[in-house]
Amino acid sequence: MSDPDSIKAFVKNIPADFQDIGLLINNAGLALGQDAAPKADPADWETMIDVNNKGLVTMTRLVLDGMTARKKGHIINIGSTAGNYPYPGGHVYCASKAFVKMFSLALRADLAGTNIRVTNIEPGMVETQFSTVRFKGDTEKAGAVYAGTTPLTADDVAESVFWAASLPTHVNINRIELMPTTQSFGPLAVERFA
Repeated sequence: MSDPDSIKAFVKNIPADFQDIGLLINNAGLALGQDAAPKADPADWETMIDVNNKGLVTMTRLVLDGMTARKKGHIINIGSTAGNYPYPGGHVYCASKAFVKMFSLALRADLAGTNIRVTNIEPGMVETQFSTVRFKGDTEKAGAVYAGTTPLTADDVAESVFWAASLPTHVNINRIELMPTTQSFGPLAVERFA
């Protein structure tokens, strides 16, 4: 998802019977590292932007012509609560998911009158390979993210995608934000002086 030429080749080589894409689920996304910004690896930043943003917009643009010609379709982007609530070490990941949210909403505005639906699904903590990727294979560090709590599952997120996609075509769900009951947003950090 970080190579636009590969994405274009993939779409071009979809078998003819499947060229009329009616539902696009942009699910590619990743976070890399969680160091504070001054210590973060700039290559990780670029990879996150390439996958989470450039890959998503490239794929979306490639299917839009067909959807607009047919005057139907649904684009579902997988965002994150990180696009709504920043956290320490989230810098570029949070920014990339805020981009996904705003791109989804702006795309919806652009597509008014086309009968094309756009939805942004914004899950909180979900136990998948996400943290293993973020911590570059360190399964102990990744496991600690989910220890002692009950995160969402991939099935929970898939259920929200299915629900949004299966509604009648006159219904557009703009955004769905979901978290496990064990997660919430916290107070803003305030520096205190002695």
